[in-house]
Amino acid sequence: MNNYQKTIGIEVHCELKTKTKMFSDTLNSYEGSENSHINTIDLAYPGTLPLINHGAVQLALKAALLFHCDINKTMSFDRKNYFYPDLPKGYQITQARTPIGINGYVMIEVQGEKKKVRIHDIHIEEDTAKSIHQVDKSYLDFNRSGVPLIEIVTEPDMHTEEEAMAYLHKLRELLVYADISDCKMEEGSMRCDVNVSVSMNEQLGVRTETKNIGSISSVGKAIKAEAKRQIEALENGEKIVEETRRFDEKDEKTILMRVKETGNDYRYFPEPNIPEFTLTEEEIEEVKQSIPKMPDALREEYHELNVNENNIKTLIAHRELCSFFEQVKEYDSVITSNLLTGDVLSYLNKNNLKIKDIKLTKEHMRDIVQKIHDQEISSKQVKKLLPILMEKGGQVAILMNELGMVQISDDHALQQLVDQVIADNPASVEDFKNGKDRAIKYLMGQIMKASRGQANPVSVNRLLLDTLNKGDLN
Repeated sequence: MNNYQKTIGIEVHCELKTKTKMFSDTLNSYEGSENSHINTIDLAYPGTLPLINHGAVQLALKAALLFHCDINKTMSFDRKNYFYPDLPKGYQITQARTPIGINGYVMIEVQGEKKKVRIHDIHIEEDTAKSIHQVDKSYLDFNRSGVPLIEIVTEPDMHTEEEAMAYLHKLRELLVYADISDCKMEEGSMRCDVNVSVSMNEQLGVRTETKNIGSISSVGKAIKAEAKRQIEALENGEKIVEETRRFDEKDEKTILMRVKETGNDYRYFPEPNIPEFTLTEEEIEEVKQSIPKMPDALREEYHELNVNENNIKTLIAHRELCSFFEQVKEYDSVITSNLLTGDVLSYLNKNNLKIKDIKLTKEHMRDIVQKIHDQEISSKQVKKLLPILMEKGGQVAILMNELGMVQISDDHALQQLVDQVIADNPASVEDFKNGKDRAIKYLMGQIMKASRGQANPVSVNRLLLDTLNKGDLN
């Protein structure tokens, strides 16, 4: 069985982040009750006509440029005809003949090796309604009907489930950072169909399609399960036929939905209600210039700023947090990244908030980082101060004063504290003389306690060691 090679191609449907739907002015939103974001166009009332959402075209163009595609400047739409309850018109408006982008690619990395996954095409289409199945009946929610999509179709360039998952992670990362789609698979705004075949030679085997897989990890499991099923069938002398399957998450196996027909029965023809349209060079250049800095460039930059690898991964994984870091990284990238990926992210996760929901500003970060630099505040005090700033806002200096966090840095005042604690703890002084390291920690703790946490710990440590090492303590 190890002599078989898997060949994998992936089709990804991504909903675009537009205010309205593809061909109507209905709100494009997951908020609200079922069938609350619909109008006569979405429901295909007779006499209604579609109107192109040019914002959706621009987002699709951005994706095509992002994935290095050749751009079809002159485009049209087509009707894909099939009958299913979630398709009110009896056809779907799509781009069969003139996809907006062709011949692109995405670079992935698996186990340190880089690989190019070719994009066959990216085309624009409208989404269907959402089917909700219960035991004895089914319901349709038309809020999703007409939502703008791009379908991204790869060439059969992947051969392992690891490559497939790496491709999807990279695809989602790029689409999210370019603000093209939120790619929330749990809400259905990114959906994956996987084509799998197996073969013992260079000739491709017969492929099957596994539809609507619910997560990237499940894509890997579905590929593994379907390849295993095909190999076992071939080993038993059976033939693989083209068919559509679904992935059973619980049993981790694919299940037959329907056998594919031999011919294309979609009867594509040009959409008569939408005229052909052309993108200008100016439009293409404007969209190209709107593409922000992408994660790979950010990773390289953060490495140069000496941000540690774990912090880089955390920042890149949280796009809004990363955007905030971009605004404040010049204060001190290392300290700032530690604060954002530590105390700030912990607070956000604990309270189920996003960084835009809290009152922490870049001015707050500047002041805190500066005070850490100047040793005016300790890490313990920062942990107490940050939640207040995130919840209520305010001015750092005023809050520190109200909370009694203004540090004592005057050497004369600190020396008095050091001398007093040494005088009060002769046993610990003796332990220090006998080489017991814990004595320093204890004495430091007593000084900090006596100063109510306001003593500058760096200065205290220096003065304490200097005093203990004088050698005239008895």
